[in-house]
Parts: sequence; C-alpha cells; structure tokens
Amino acid sequence: MTTRPGMFTRDPDHRTPRIRRRHPALRSGSQLTRGERAADALRNGMGSWAFVLVSLVFLAGWMVGNRDTGFDPYPFILLNLVLSCVAALQGAILLIAAKRADQITADLAAHDYATNLESDELIKEVRAIVLDIQRQVRTPEAAEDSAPGR
Repeated sequence: MTTRPGMFTRDPDHRTPRIRRRHPALRSGSQLTRGERAADALRNGMGSWAFVLVSLVFLAGWMVGNRDTGFDPYPFILLNLVLSCVAALQGAILLIAAKRADQITADLAAHDYATNLESDELIKEVRAIVLDIQRQVRTPEAAEDSAPGR
C-alpha cells in the first residue's frame, strides 16, 4: 500500500476515503483573521465555475428583461457600468488573493526551512554516533591484529 506524503488511509482495503492532513505551518478556521477568511471565500467563489455560470445567467436575464422597454434598454449602459464596477472589484480581490497566496507560501517555506535545519542537526548527531560506533568496532580488531603470535 503506497500513500502520498500528507495522506493516510484508515483501513488497508481502501474502503474508506483518504483523509488529507493539514500542513503544520498552515493556519485554518478560527486561527485566521476575518479578512483572511473573507479573502479566501471571495477567491474560492470568484474562481469557480458556479460564479461563471451565475454571471452568464445574470447577463442573459438582464439582456432579455431589458430588450426594448426595460429600465436599461439596448445598448445596456447601466449593465456596462455594473460590469465595470465588478471588474474593478475583481482586480482588487485578485490582488488580495495573491497576497494571501504569498503569505501561505512564505509560511510553508519558513516551516520547511526550520524542518531542514532540525533534520540537519539530527543527521549530524546520527553521523557522529555512527562514527563513534565504527571507531569502537575497529579498535578491538586493531588490537587483535597487533597481538604477538600472529
């Protein structure tokens, strides 16, 4: 049974779904500020197919409802204003989402760096222990080799 890093299964039969463990450097839920949660929600909402489909339905409904006698007849000047405002807000939301992504990347990099430093120290300790064991094992052999009568 092989699993990817950060994944585990509850039973070897794979009858239960895999559960993804969170990276220890990532904050979630109540650990995030209100602004961070809002940025994540907006990014996830505006970056989805549901948003695209709802937008298309809204545009089609606006155009059908305002063909000739509606409050915004063709060439849909009010719709153009609404879409311009949405585009301006989406630009700001994209910048906020990019800033959040950079923050997450920086947190992961800092955690990985700390983990690498800790691993380096452990490897040095293990290497020192292995060298010490090698010295102790070689010493009796050297003493036997130099014993008289051989």
